Amino acid sequence: MVITLKGGDKREYAAPVTCKQIAQDISEGLARSAVAAKVNGKLVDLAFPVEEDAEVEIVTLKDKEGLQVYRHTAAHVLAQAVKAIYPTSKLAIGPTIENGFYYDIDFKTPISAEDLSKIEAEMKKIIKSNLPIERFTLPRADAIKLMTKYSEKYKVELIKDLPEGEEISFYKQGGFTDLCRGPHLPSTGKIKAFKLMSIAGAYWRGNEKNKMLTRIYGTAFAKKEELDAYFTMLEEAKKRDHTKLGKELGLFAFMNEGRGFPFFLPKGMVLKNILIDYWRQIHTREGYVEVQTPIILSRSLWETSGHWDHYKENMYTTKIDGEDCAIKPMNCPGGMLIYKLSPHSYKDLPIRMGELGIVHRHEKSGQLHGLMRVRCFTQDDAHIFMLPEQITGEIKGVVRIINEVYTLFGFKYHVELSTRPENSIGSDEDWENATNALRAALDEMQLPYVVNEGDGAFYGPKIDFHLTDSIGRTWQCGTIQLDFQLPQRFEAEYTGEDGQKHRPIMIHRVVFGSIERFIGILIEHYAGKFPVWLAPVQVKVLPVSDKSLEYAKSVGAALREKGLRAETDERNEKIGYKIREAQLEKVPYMLIVGDKEREEGTVSVRMREKGDVGAMSVEEFAEKVKKENDERTVF
Repeated sequence: MVITLKGGDKREYAAPVTCKQIAQDISEGLARSAVAAKVNGKLVDLAFPVEEDAEVEIVTLKDKEGLQVYRHTAAHVLAQAVKAIYPTSKLAIGPTIENGFYYDIDFKTPISAEDLSKIEAEMKKIIKSNLPIERFTLPRADAIKLMTKYSEKYKVELIKDLPEGEEISFYKQGGFTDLCRGPHLPSTGKIKAFKLMSIAGAYWRGNEKNKMLTRIYGTAFAKKEELDAYFTMLEEAKKRDHTKLGKELGLFAFMNEGRGFPFFLPKGMVLKNILIDYWRQIHTREGYVEVQTPIILSRSLWETSGHWDHYKENMYTTKIDGEDCAIKPMNCPGGMLIYKLSPHSYKDLPIRMGELGIVHRHEKSGQLHGLMRVRCFTQDDAHIFMLPEQITGEIKGVVRIINEVYTLFGFKYHVELSTRPENSIGSDEDWENATNALRAALDEMQLPYVVNEGDGAFYGPKIDFHLTDSIGRTWQCGTIQLDFQLPQRFEAEYTGEDGQKHRPIMIHRVVFGSIERFIGILIEHYAGKFPVWLAPVQVKVLPVSDKSLEYAKSVGAALREKGLRAETDERNEKIGYKIREAQLEKVPYMLIVGDKEREEGTVSVRMREKGDVGAMSVEEFAEKVKKENDERTVF
């Protein structure tokens, strides 16, 4: 049989061979670092036997999938340790998550965070024992029998819910066996650096009607240095927490009267409007028109769009004049209605239609988090209606805008191509054409990307942009979704060059994603120290004493007349106190004015990062800041 390796090299084998043997055949170094393999794109254990021609890729901890296997094995070690210390506990599920893993467990006697060190110690014993990890399968009846024998009622429930004919696999390490699809590391000793993080409550299967289980969170990295760096990043993230800084800087608030619905305060509205003004400027330049669609629309619209069947659990519904209606979770169906208001020719396309639409989505209370996860937000949406031959050009145009915006704010980013999910609508042909169109555009632009299988929208594949902030965290913000379905469902048309009616192709796209969430990301990215053009207050004028107060007021007024956002601190406090307060407010510029400045008609300039920079005339200072503002200087 012929094995095709990553890069195209081929190896011939006379008999079935395991992935580990293939790794050893390539090099002993690769075999030592291997943790799993991909056979024809499927992630498998190193012990997996390849029995026919196949494409095989050896996976190490340098690969995203390798780290997931590593962390999933750590979750099993956690479960084994818990069962050793708390034999009456019942195991639920233990998946990997971003930067770590968790395990949901039903404890007979509740545990606390203080118990994590004891569990960690037991995990270290299991790792030191270097137990081989072996996979085996059982028929459904035997699988249920085995888990019943171990009194694992949650595992029995999971098995019973598996589709008929699906392979049921288990993993054994020492005296511990767990139901799992895998794959896993070859042995427990491969885990080098881990830490249990915290505990929380979690309903079984996410249903509040079910029992509350204890969720133990942990993380694991290939090296101790990487683990230490991760905790250093977490400490820095605490300092930058947007919920804390947002309150301290007077940007936004959350009230018990509206959980998940942010209240923007005056300074927060300044920041939000700056972003909106910038959005409008670049979209006007790029040939977009702006529209606004209603927040509440009838059930029939959402049935046509497919949201009523595929997204209803996230929608708020109501009745108006006896008719079922929904508060919009997305702007696109309303945009379709606007497109259909008038006839269109192929000469009219592309039509680029933008909307800063307020949308509402029902998020569970436990998932709410500051501005990052809310129930109401402003989506910087746009919908592009185009001809098939315009797809590549329009995608390139959107990518150019997204690159311009992220570069302005100092973000780096990577790209993912998300493909067809399980709950999709539309034909196989449409999905294949749409996915190939996105892939072709990315390839033509020579934009590196990874494929995120099954994570597309229910109506089409998408390109997702994941930006990296100043401390290395990633955030998914921009997206480009190619949609063949909504134009069909809404029977949208244009008259082609041949005089016949045709369906337009539709792009859904956002740049910020959610303006609220983007503000949260910016707060943490800059640690609240916004560049001048974004700062709600750009300048604080600080009089040294009451004698210079009137001059300070006139300076503030002069700056405001020139379009700068300036405030004067009129309080009867010492100048040192005023400076410290302005620093806590993270204002970019402070102007100290006393008798000397009043007499000379100058200001003593103090910068947030550099401290005192000397005296300037009011005119000179205003021009300096105005230049930074106009050029949108980041640092």
